[in-house]
Amino acid sequence: MPHNGCPHQCSFCNQKSITGQAYQPTADDVRETLRRAKADLGERAQNAEIAFFGGSFTAIDRDYMKALLTAAKESGGGFSGIRISTRPDAIDSDVLTLLKDYGVTAIELGAQSMDDGVLTLNERGHSAEDIRRACKLIKSFGFSLGLQMMTGLYGSDFEKDLRTADEFISLSPDTVRIYPTVVMKGTALERYYLDGTYKPYTLEESVELCAELIRKFEDKKIKIIRVGLHYSDSLIKNGYCQNYHPAFKELCESKLFYNSFLEKTKLLESKKLDVTINQKSLSKLYGQKKYNLHAFEEMGYILNILFDNTFEKYEMRIGVSV
Repeated sequence: MPHNGCPHQCSFCNQKSITGQAYQPTADDVRETLRRAKADLGERAQNAEIAFFGGSFTAIDRDYMKALLTAAKESGGGFSGIRISTRPDAIDSDVLTLLKDYGVTAIELGAQSMDDGVLTLNERGHSAEDIRRACKLIKSFGFSLGLQMMTGLYGSDFEKDLRTADEFISLSPDTVRIYPTVVMKGTALERYYLDGTYKPYTLEESVELCAELIRKFEDKKIKIIRVGLHYSDSLIKNGYCQNYHPAFKELCESKLFYNSFLEKTKLLESKKLDVTINQKSLSKLYGQKKYNLHAFEEMGYILNILFDNTFEKYEMRIGVSV
């Protein structure tokens, strides 16, 4: 539902360019989508959610919202629930009561930043206190709470982004999404970028920062359901994508293992090491195109990789080989 319900356009936002579409779904579209999804998924539908994304769902025309939710509720038997995304200042008790009545189970807030100066510069139209209030209200109604943050926004920096993550953690969301800012054509941010007012993070800077954010959220057992924008031809065509990568999360996870390896080995004199990880984390340890592995070899390390599948995803133990 690209840009529907949004009261204005934020500095970074061009949903049509990001998604490659401007069409707004009808109730019949919802029914047909769910019919096809059930046919494709079969029993797996019980692990899938119906989701309305791209705009501010609770700020759209109320009759239109009810029509979409009615279609989802009537045709959504067998799915695990209904997830919506919206703005923090489009949440109140009345709309939450309505969402509850129609079977919505999860609400994600496009919070983006917890810094009021950053929110103002990017024309968000709400404050950090609006985010705190909305989170508290959503949780009081029993919804699953998701928070979406954007790193590297106009006026932000590493310190502000890390503080945003820390405050997200204090709000106890069930899920988070992390979106590094990509400059899209047709936005205010494009003007700031072209005139030099705004300098985006490099890909390397984004990877370094988001690796740390992943560590923070994982340490607190907060589920990360997305890192980086989904790929689309329209995104590549309409964005200045020097800091975009289609496998961005993989780069961040590899960076986590790289940093952890260096930290754990800095006091070891031996270069011949046993490295124990969960088997599913092998590609993360090696890095994309085996970048980490080659780097470790160039440092002189000889690694004996061992597996312990009781280890957490990012857990690693290093000892001297005998």
